[in-house]
Amino acid sequence: MASSAGGGASAAAANNEAYVRADKIDLESLDIQLEKQLAKTWEKHKGKSTQGPREDWEIDLAKLEIRYVIAQGTYGTVYRGTYDGQDVAVKLLDWGEDGLATETETASLRASFKQEVAVWHELSHPNVTKFVGASMGTTDLKIPVNSSSTARTELPPRACCVVVEYLAGGTLKQYLIKNRRRKLAYKVVVQIALDLARGLSYLHSRKIVHRDVKTENMLLDTQRNLKIADFGVARVEAQNPKDMTGATGTLGYMAPEVLEGKPYNRKCDVYSFGICLWEIYCCDMPYPDLSFADVSSAVVHQNLRPDIPRCCPSAMANIMRKCWDANPDKRPDMDEVVRLLEALDTSKGGGMIPEGQAGGCLCFFRARGP
Repeated sequence: MASSAGGGASAAAANNEAYVRADKIDLESLDIQLEKQLAKTWEKHKGKSTQGPREDWEIDLAKLEIRYVIAQGTYGTVYRGTYDGQDVAVKLLDWGEDGLATETETASLRASFKQEVAVWHELSHPNVTKFVGASMGTTDLKIPVNSSSTARTELPPRACCVVVEYLAGGTLKQYLIKNRRRKLAYKVVVQIALDLARGLSYLHSRKIVHRDVKTENMLLDTQRNLKIADFGVARVEAQNPKDMTGATGTLGYMAPEVLEGKPYNRKCDVYSFGICLWEIYCCDMPYPDLSFADVSSAVVHQNLRPDIPRCCPSAMANIMRKCWDANPDKRPDMDEVVRLLEALDTSKGGGMIPEGQAGGCLCFFRARGP
């Protein structure tokens, strides 16, 4: 009996011991933590509810998958990815995180960005990159750690995200560099120029001035069709004072009135188109050996323009000269440029290299040093 009682006491003690261990859990502390978590969730929900309805152009970041970096520049990083199953390019823009921009300046840039993407969202043209959407925040954006050795995995809250269709043909600049020695058949030159002219004409008809027309900002698909990129974002970027220097790489395309800091309109795009037309024809870079200061001064004060090769058909050369006239009022509108290009006769090759042949106009092969 005693042993039985002792066994029962022993079992009770063991059971008691189990309950004592459970009682050691600090339920009060757990309640406080739970209360804090609920408060945090409520504040988050309350903040979202005050933001108002989602804009038409806002994307669902949960549907966006970023794969790897395809370009890095002054204004942000461009990634390759997919959105809702579609191949896209994702551009992340970060303003003010380096401490140089004030809260007010950053807010102004973001407001401009919002206006621009709202406009871009409404555009539809075969020679304008298709806008997929944008996000004013990047909190839920996931960047793969191995997407780039220099890519940031933690994004600042003020960053913005733009998503556009991905074009596999790369930039027009890359295509021209690839064909620098061989040059392009005349009909290819005219086709590419027409794509660019039609895209710009469309933008101007919608009261949009690109302001940064250059071959780096033109993309090609696999069929060599050209589409204008970055027109909306470029306008916002251009307002960032610390980035408005010769280091942006757009100097050779800038109209004299822009270089002088004078007021300008859509005709600055026409000037830039003229430089691009020369570049497409020659597969070369304008003013490769001149410095920022030299180009600025010579374009404005000495009417410096790229040398047009002697073999260039006069009708093509005339379009270039009209477009880069020093007087903006004398430059044609882009819809007129389209008509002039459409009227060009490409049947005889215009003195250019016939398609499929390696030889061509000798005036391209001037001495370039050792």
